[in-house]
Amino acid sequence: MEQEKRYSQMTSHELHLEISTLKEKARKAEQLGIVNEFAVLERKITMARAYMLNPDDYKPGEMYEIEGDPGVFFEIDYMNGVFAWGHRVYGNVVSREEEGLPISLLMIKE
Repeated sequence: MEQEKRYSQMTSHELHLEISTLKEKARKAEQLGIVNEFAVLERKITMARAYMLNPDDYKPGEMYEIEGDPGVFFEIDYMNGVFAWGHRVYGNVVSREEEGLPISLLMIKE
C-alpha cells in the first residue's frame, strides 16, 4: 500500500493535478447531492491551494478580505506555515476569538 504524499511534500505540478482531481470529485458529489463529501473536498482544495502560495506574502498586522465572505476581513497576528492566525474584523468590530485560516482564503489587494 502506497503512502499518500502530504500537500507540503508535493511539487507545484502535483498540487495542480491534485486540485483538478479534487474539483472533479467535488463536482460529482455536488451533482449527486452528497453535501458532506462536497464540503470535505472543498476544504481539501482550499488546503492544496494554500501550499501553492508563498506565506511570506502575508504579513502580521495586515488585514485581508476573506474569500467567500464579502465585507469581512482578517487581521493577521502571526503566521504558522500556510496558516494565518488572527481575528476576523466585521466593520469596526474585532472578533475576540483567535482562529487560523489557510492563506488561500485571504485575498491580497492588487
